[in-house]
Amino acid sequence: MLVIKGLTHVYANGTRALENIDLEVGTGMFGLLGPNGAGKSTLMRSVATLQTPTSGAIRFGGIDVIAEPEKLRRTLGYLPQDFGVYPRVSAYDLLDHMAVLKGVAGRAERRETVEGLLNQVNLWDVRKKAVAGYSGGMRQRFGIAQALIGRPSLIIVDEPTAGLDPEERNRFLNLLAEIGENVVVILSTHIVEDVSDLCPRMAVLASGKILLEGAPAKLMADLGGRIWTKTIDRADLAAERERHEVISTRLSAGRTVIHVLADNPPGPEFAPVEGGLEDVYFSTLTASRRAA
Repeated sequence: MLVIKGLTHVYANGTRALENIDLEVGTGMFGLLGPNGAGKSTLMRSVATLQTPTSGAIRFGGIDVIAEPEKLRRTLGYLPQDFGVYPRVSAYDLLDHMAVLKGVAGRAERRETVEGLLNQVNLWDVRKKAVAGYSGGMRQRFGIAQALIGRPSLIIVDEPTAGLDPEERNRFLNLLAEIGENVVVILSTHIVEDVSDLCPRMAVLASGKILLEGAPAKLMADLGGRIWTKTIDRADLAAERERHEVISTRLSAGRTVIHVLADNPPGPEFAPVEGGLEDVYFSTLTASRRAA
């Protein structure tokens, strides 16, 4: 169990990236959903012991993460949003080098680890190719392989599917789902579908604060009967925003489809629609901006 209490981080320039974060994350996939600049990477870096928060506490099992970062690192797998690789070094050799750094010293054990991970992430056939020449999806799968060295109990993946094509995204998410059955996996993303497809529990983070937490199915059920849709001309959008609580818009065949949050039908031209996780997310962000 990962337990975060009162976590706050203020950068030297006065920016409050996190403010009084409380979270409890158990075994399985946990989705941390929020827009760019919400504080997700700051939170992930704090949990991964890459920076020390201004105040608050982080515990993983019996480990005080802030006071004993080395203990956590022994059982941590981390895939950051961006990670560099050595040019002209093959996937096999690079993973072998990372295994040495992670403390897998025996040659036979290291070979078993490297070969097992390359097969698990479906990179065995390209193990001799330089990682620098991999596609985006292949590099992300290599990133998961290095994060799994040493069989970690806590795995953090930060914006892992950004920029991936649909096929690679599905392959990557299926791999994460398999991994998340027995360990704690935190998936930090701004892509709603990643969370809805994978995570039995989630939280929405924006402006450094947790705005919402729970099971996606329950959060969607709570919006039942409160989401309405209408197709309008783009020029009418401003007027609709004045009259209704428009939580999202999208273009369709040259016109604009709006979703409105309301307890009762906002007008005869609106049709009810079953609320999805995207509606949960956008309604939460809309309420937060209105309160600010």
